Amino acid sequence: MRYNTKKIGDTGEDHAVSYLKKHGYKILCRNYRKNYGEIDIIAKKADILCFVEVKTRHSESVTRPYEAVDFRKRKKIINTASAYLTENRLECFCRFDVCEVFVNKETLRLEKINYIESAFDLDSDGAYY
Repeated sequence: MRYNTKKIGDTGEDHAVSYLKKHGYKILCRNYRKNYGEIDIIAKKADILCFVEVKTRHSESVTRPYEAVDFRKRKKIINTASAYLTENRLECFCRFDVCEVFVNKETLRLEKINYIESAFDLDSDGAYY
């Protein structure tokens, strides 16, 4: 069966949420949107607020998922995170993570997750990998 990119992305986010919960994160928000960007998952672990970008690929993909989180995408995430912090009147330690999700091309079953903590930061202008 051939899946569209939205279905693949949604499934990847579901796998990422399960992974985060299993590893002690509390999910605060999914798909937080502003006109200038979106954050896939906002989660908290201990006293750290994590803004998580999920990238899903099938195992036969020629590119790594994190490669899609380029300079422009990172800036959008940072600006959107700033809006979330302002709206919720939060002052806390934050981290920007990337969750690489690899799924089976035919079934979308989870094959592997590579979770990159602190994948980039506010001053990030270069590659983080």
